[in-house]
Amino acid sequence: MAHPGSLVHKKKEFINMSAPLGYVPGLGRGATGFTTRSDIGPAREATDISDDRHPAPRKKKNNDSDEEDLNDNNFDEFNGYSGSLFSRGPYEKDDEEADAIYDAIDKRMDEKRKERREKRLREEIEKYRQERPKIQQQFSDLKRKLAEVSEDEWTSIPEVGDARNKAQRSQRADKITPVPDSFLAKHSSGQDHHNVLDPMQQNYGGFQTPYPGLMSSGLMTPSGEYDLRKIGEARNTLMDVRLNQVSDSVSGQTVVDPKGYLTDLQSMLPSYSGDVADVKKAHLLLKSVRETNPKHPPAWIASARLEEVTGKLQAARNIIMKGCEACPKSEDVWLEAARLQPGDAAKAVITQAARHLPQSVKIWIRASDLETEIKQKKRVLRKALEHIPNSVKLWKAAVELEDPTDAKILLSRSVECCPTSVELWLALAKLEGYDNARKVLNKARENIPTDRQIWITAAKLEEANNNSQMVDKIIDRAVKSLRANMVEINRDQWIKDAAECEKASSISTCQAIIRTVIGVGIEDEDREATWMDDAESCAAMTAYECSRAIYAYALSVFPSRKKIWIEAAYFEKNHGSRESLENLLQRAVAHCPKAEVLWLMGAKSKWLAEDVPAARSILALAFQANPNSEEIWLAAVKLESENNEDERARLLLAKARRQAPTARVMMKSVKLEWQLNNVTKAKDLLEEGVKAYPDFAKLWMMKGEIEEQLGDREMARKAYQQGLKKCNHAVPLWILAARLEEKVGNLTKARAILEKARLSITKCPEIWLEAVRMEERAGNKNIAQSTLAKAMQDCPNSGILWADAIFMEARPQRKTKSVDALKRCEHDPHVLLAVSRLFWTERRSNKAKEWFERTIKIEPDLGDAWAYYYKFLQLHGTEEQQENLKKRCVEAEPHHGQIWCSFSKNIKNWRLKTDKLLPMVAATVQYNI
Repeated sequence: MAHPGSLVHKKKEFINMSAPLGYVPGLGRGATGFTTRSDIGPAREATDISDDRHPAPRKKKNNDSDEEDLNDNNFDEFNGYSGSLFSRGPYEKDDEEADAIYDAIDKRMDEKRKERREKRLREEIEKYRQERPKIQQQFSDLKRKLAEVSEDEWTSIPEVGDARNKAQRSQRADKITPVPDSFLAKHSSGQDHHNVLDPMQQNYGGFQTPYPGLMSSGLMTPSGEYDLRKIGEARNTLMDVRLNQVSDSVSGQTVVDPKGYLTDLQSMLPSYSGDVADVKKAHLLLKSVRETNPKHPPAWIASARLEEVTGKLQAARNIIMKGCEACPKSEDVWLEAARLQPGDAAKAVITQAARHLPQSVKIWIRASDLETEIKQKKRVLRKALEHIPNSVKLWKAAVELEDPTDAKILLSRSVECCPTSVELWLALAKLEGYDNARKVLNKARENIPTDRQIWITAAKLEEANNNSQMVDKIIDRAVKSLRANMVEINRDQWIKDAAECEKASSISTCQAIIRTVIGVGIEDEDREATWMDDAESCAAMTAYECSRAIYAYALSVFPSRKKIWIEAAYFEKNHGSRESLENLLQRAVAHCPKAEVLWLMGAKSKWLAEDVPAARSILALAFQANPNSEEIWLAAVKLESENNEDERARLLLAKARRQAPTARVMMKSVKLEWQLNNVTKAKDLLEEGVKAYPDFAKLWMMKGEIEEQLGDREMARKAYQQGLKKCNHAVPLWILAARLEEKVGNLTKARAILEKARLSITKCPEIWLEAVRMEERAGNKNIAQSTLAKAMQDCPNSGILWADAIFMEARPQRKTKSVDALKRCEHDPHVLLAVSRLFWTERRSNKAKEWFERTIKIEPDLGDAWAYYYKFLQLHGTEEQQENLKKRCVEAEPHHGQIWCSFSKNIKNWRLKTDKLLPMVAATVQYNI
């Protein structure tokens, strides 16, 4: 039995063990202790990438201990407690083989993920470097920008104040007063100790001071006082010079010369802003290439350009000159060396290059460019032609420097040396007279039988000398000769040549080319469409004579095609003269007498020229060719009414109602009587018309408007109701009915009519817009905005709704709304007009003018755009601009636009022309909304 006292002396098991990680002695009884930097390692953020320089302390394993540690901290889900469960068992060959298999599997799996893991690690490191750059990298761009700081900006930088507190600033260092030079001179000899008297002292007993210099071979050996004084003066002088160099002449407070400092910064900063490491790699790579293959010219050129990019111009010159020595037969190396060298040095380099490469055209051209005097340039080029007589480029450069006489001599020699150069032959032909030019071109055709430009130049020559009958023969012979020499006739290229001839005022040559090649390579069934496309493309290139020639040839092949005649007529109307248009129309109606539009265009042309009898005769001929044509009847009526021949217009309409009764003829009859204030006759005609043509909405509209004019609103309402029963899809009729109810103050019924209209005609933006504006006129802005929102949901791509929505918004939101409108309706004229007005309200006149022009270009028939633009020019333009716009508006003859139609269709303004309507409409538009 053991003695009880032995338990007291038994040592605990943990006495000799190391303390666990993070253990603080006395923590359980409240003693927290302290922690030093050596305990926790270097300070790092939680997101920093871990590194292995400060690993966590590991617990030493006690191999001698057989007891298993069953602490929860030592538990692993896979291995359990303290590693493997079978670590104490014997390690046999099967275990070794299994471990090898597992290791191979682990290694294989690790290789699969290795690339992905390394890529992710590189990305994390790169991201870490971007988020935490070095101080030097953060301020590199700012240092580089110091070169752009001006002297005034530098001097305006405030001085840095003293940021220390008062106690720190009040500390005074020990004052050290320098010893005067006189003190040092006085005591310099007093501190010496002499043991022997010199002979002078022995003779005079010290009562007479010897004259300085008698004791030495020199007469004036400077004393100690004199040396010290000179040293002080030199020191002060040197200090003054340094202070003057670094002092600021403006404020006197800084010790830095701004200009010199910035210059030093500019010289220190490299001009290359890329990565320095990349430059070093490029240096090593190019150096390796040069050493491996010194005869490789691109390596020397790349090395020189690398030095040039990094700002080391002299190093670049040195490298490229070594390259010239290593590659003396490389043209590019010599040219690069000449480029890098300054003036005279470049000339010396290019001279050496010409010795090594006398057959290089580029080197001789470069040598000519380096010369500043014309005489020297000529000398260089003539020397070059001695070595390379067959160079076209050198001949052209030499000819350009000569006067016409000497140029002719050079060109004569050049075509002998370069007989296959078309440019030299043509240049010589231009300098020669007519007879010699023909000879030159004939020789050129003999030497170069496959070039078309020589034939075209020959045709131009004949045309320029009034020999037009030869032009067609030359072009025809050209095509035949080229085909005989196996040259493909490229139709598009020949048409481009014809356009160039037109620009050179060679019209006959242009027309001859078109007539000869227009039918080449086209199938018979594709001729008409192809020729019309060619005519349009030539007109787009402003080659109007080419287009005219194409139309003429097409009409000669298809003389009875109405479509071609109409397109040719419109072309002459837009790009030709009145005489050419009338001549074309005369031929057109002879071939197509049933084409009403051609007769009408001819009559209108005569009418615009104020030749009314000729217009009447054309319409009379049109009646004979088209006896029952509604268009010709109405055109004759319009001609008479526009010229105040009202009775003749009545007779024509009466005759038309008998011979060619139509709804439009009836409407024009009613309108004429209404315009002449013969309301009774107009009402009778309306009664007859609505019975004969009950589904023609304009008759019902006119009947309601006449009743409104007479003040009988009940009859007007009845007319609109009857019309809506017959024509329930007529949008203007619904709007007129709603406006009638609005005028009498019955807003509820007006809303009901418009609601009924939206049910009859779905997705109609005009009806929605009328509902919105009706609410605006009634002062119900909130209802108007909600109605507009519904309208835009129903018609999201309606330009008139988007245009109205822009100005329904408050001023700050209009710009955003306009951007949305342009995204939805980019080419809608109403949206473009709204944007133009928006720029106008913002006082951005140039932008407003640009957008007004864009609007009338996209839709010239929109009268509102013309009216707003004219109002804009009245306020911000000149009278000349106003007249020009009015002239353009008269040519366009606009017919649409809500504001415009309210004036143009008003019965009181029926005799007003466009030039009178435009100022009237412009006077009523609102410009500052």
